[in-house]
Parts: sequence; C-alpha cells; structure tokens
Amino acid sequence: MFYYVLKYVILGPLLRLVFRPRIEGLEHVPATGAAIVAGNHLSFSDHFLMPAILKRRITFLAKAEYFTGPGIKGRLTAFFFRSAGQIPVDRSGKEAGKAAIREGLGVLSKDELLGIYPEGTRSHDGRLYKGKVGVAVMALRAEVPVIPCAMIGTFEAQPPGRKIPKVHPVAIRFGEPLDFSRYAGMENEKAILRAITDEIMYAILTLSEQEYVDRYAADVKAEEAAEKAKSRKFPRLPQR
Repeated sequence: MFYYVLKYVILGPLLRLVFRPRIEGLEHVPATGAAIVAGNHLSFSDHFLMPAILKRRITFLAKAEYFTGPGIKGRLTAFFFRSAGQIPVDRSGKEAGKAAIREGLGVLSKDELLGIYPEGTRSHDGRLYKGKVGVAVMALRAEVPVIPCAMIGTFEAQPPGRKIPKVHPVAIRFGEPLDFSRYAGMENEKAILRAITDEIMYAILTLSEQEYVDRYAADVKAEEAAEKAKSRKFPRLPQR
C-alpha cells in the first residue's frame, strides 16, 4: 500500500517535477506478466526514477547496506527502500550471486517486473561496464524476456558523493524486449550465459550511447582506490 502512496502521491510527483524526465519506448514494457528490466546504473536516483514513471510495480535487487545502517537514520532508510519495492541482497561472499538469483526468481515467479543492474554497482565515472551473468541465468530459468533500459543524465544530476541531486535534463529509454528462448535449458553453459549478458549490455549501450569498458566496474573501482591509497602513502617527490 505504502509503495503506491510513495509512487503516486509523494515521490513520483516530486521526481517528475524536479527532473521532468523524457520517456522513450515505454510501450516495450509489457502490461502484464513477468519480465526483467535491465539497465545501466549511473546514480542513486536511478532506484526511484524508473519506478516513478512505470505504470506497473517493479522490484529491484539492492545492496544490503541500504537496509543495515545503524540508528534511527538507518532504520528510516531501510523502511524507505522496502517501501519503494527494493529487496536487500548481500553482495559479499561466494553465496552472494546465488542469493541474488534466488530473490530475483522469487519476484518473477509472481509474474512481476524485476529491475536489475547487470554491472552490479554504480558507475563511478559515467561509463558502462561489463555485465555479470546473473541476469542471463534468471532470464533462462524463469523463461522471461529482458527489456534493456538506459538512464541518461542521472550521472550529471547526482554523481557519486552528491547527496542532493541538482536539476538536470534526464531521459529514460526502453528498448525492444530481448527473447532468449532459443537458449532454453542451457543456463549452466558459461559461454551461453556470457553471450546473453553481452547481448543485453550491447542493447543498453545502444540506448545509452555511453563509452563501454570491457571490465567489471567493481574491479576498476578497487584498483583506482588502491592507487589513491598508494599515492597518499608514498607521495611523489617534486622533480628538480
């Protein structure tokens, strides 16, 4: 109930007023039945903008940290995310991927829309990164189409580290549903899962027109953080 109050009375109108998003290809999102909406992830605002403009309810898999913060602020944040249709997923450890797939399949089994970011994390520099194969596994096991989606302008409106978004033109583009029924029963084939995921990421890339990086975003972030830590510990001496 609170989801619809948040969508139609509180958050939805506010987001539409502030961002005035331009919507393209909304007709590609099915009116009924299970489907996966797979999109790029540029900003914290992405979690709320897409649900605000879709007519149907959509459930996203979100990192567990949003639900485990300490104190009153942490509890309010957790309540807000749950009310907005987010499901917590622990991204650490070997079982993290299996847990995400299990939760996603649970949503799809109810003939609902599942939102997922194949990159696995927000882009820290506005580029599109290599997708993880969990989206392919779910598409094959649930036998559902995948609708590619591109968020455009949300990185500029609310880049990493910015708490309050600024007014900036935003567009949300949906592509034609991708049908992977030709790969039915092949969800354990690594090469097939990689091919499906790459096809999904290419569709997102075509919609978003981002620069593509054929590496996982989490790995690039970790390397850059390590380099920054190293430079702080061993600063370069000025050249004479």
